[in-house]
Amino acid sequence: MTEHRTPDVNAIDDRVFPRGARRGSECGVLKIGGVRATELTEQFGSPLYVVDEEATRATAREIRDALRGEAQRVGTDATVYYASKAFLSVETAKWMVEEGLAIDVASGGELLVALAAGVDPRLIGFHGNNKSEAEIARAVEAGVGTIIIDSVIEVARIAAATAAAGKRQRVRLRVNSGVHASTHDYLATAHEDQKFGMPLSDAPALVREIVSHEGLEFVGLHCHIGSQIFATEGFRESARRLLGSYVELSEITGTQIPELNLGGGFGIAYTPAQAGEAPRIADIARELADIVAAASVEAGIELPHLAFEPGRSVVGQSGVTLYTVGTTKRVDLTGTGATDPADLGYTERLYVSVDGGMSDNARPALYESDYHVRIANRESSEGPALVRVVGKHCESGDIVVIRDELPADVQPGDTLAVASTGAYCWALSSNYNFVPRPPVIAVRDGEARMIVRGQTETELLEQSIVA
Repeated sequence: MTEHRTPDVNAIDDRVFPRGARRGSECGVLKIGGVRATELTEQFGSPLYVVDEEATRATAREIRDALRGEAQRVGTDATVYYASKAFLSVETAKWMVEEGLAIDVASGGELLVALAAGVDPRLIGFHGNNKSEAEIARAVEAGVGTIIIDSVIEVARIAAATAAAGKRQRVRLRVNSGVHASTHDYLATAHEDQKFGMPLSDAPALVREIVSHEGLEFVGLHCHIGSQIFATEGFRESARRLLGSYVELSEITGTQIPELNLGGGFGIAYTPAQAGEAPRIADIARELADIVAAASVEAGIELPHLAFEPGRSVVGQSGVTLYTVGTTKRVDLTGTGATDPADLGYTERLYVSVDGGMSDNARPALYESDYHVRIANRESSEGPALVRVVGKHCESGDIVVIRDELPADVQPGDTLAVASTGAYCWALSSNYNFVPRPPVIAVRDGEARMIVRGQTETELLEQSIVA
């Protein structure tokens, strides 16, 4: 058997769990935002999304201050948009604006939520590769700060909406810089063969078309090179290419192009093993500011106002999903050819089935993403077991945690806490197998409140038309 280091299977790693999450000193129950996990499941049920409000706010402030501060250091400023597709509710939209962020939406529904939260429309950026005429008209009429043009067709659509409303609309043009971030193919968004944006080489012709319309004000280019990015090299080359086009675009518009939006996509650690690789926002901000400053000098232009759109990095780590264990099952790994478990010295894997799954976290099935799990209702003196946490759905790919180590006595009735589920879990959730979506609970200073109502089986049945 291969030797391996025995992990602390009770430890709460604050690099993946919300800052301040810890075990209670008396009974070892996990506390999030000062609230016991067991109290949350007793009051609101299981599965359950939990968001630490103060951790979310603190991260938003940290990212805002870092990006703006570094931009100011090199002689410009920055607007930080929260990419609300990561997780949006009326409450979280309020948190973001209160912490000095603008809001990025990508559908008419997200726009509706932001407006319902009282967000100043001027702070909203409206994305999407297939914005309908009705959605565009609604955005223009509401006074949305910026609409991001994603295709030739949208130029005419937005111009028509501004003419009908008698308004002038700020627009950015989304382009593909040709830089492919080192990430999953479905998360890379700046290479040419994909649905978002237009080739950078088409930008001059498109800008000519934009400025020909009196109702459109062109303010700059937008490029998003991908998601879950751990390095800045891709941003460096993308910024160089984008700013290199600004001289020609300025000649077309007759004025300095005022803004550059470099998107977001900053990665986070989902497991302790990733924690050493995940970038610090202070380092990212410093490097991005230096990159843009150098690229502006190279292009011979003034530094534009910068914009960024972090989402996952704002809310990812502040979210935890709580599950209840239903069954466990041991599988013999000897002779199976499994390499990772053999390297760790394990001869069996314990499958731990919980009361949720791919309906509340689709990312493992979509992107082979892994997560980190801990028993939340108690501590254990047992040694580690190699586990795979799986859901209750009728799919072999219904996996919540691909591999981790838990106490060997994990058993039915235990509460499990899966870390870093604040981004793209509730947002991507579904009703597969007619399983209701869980509620979202915000915790802060020992108090808990529901910010997104969950569903019931009865409500799902009522949606079915019964003859």
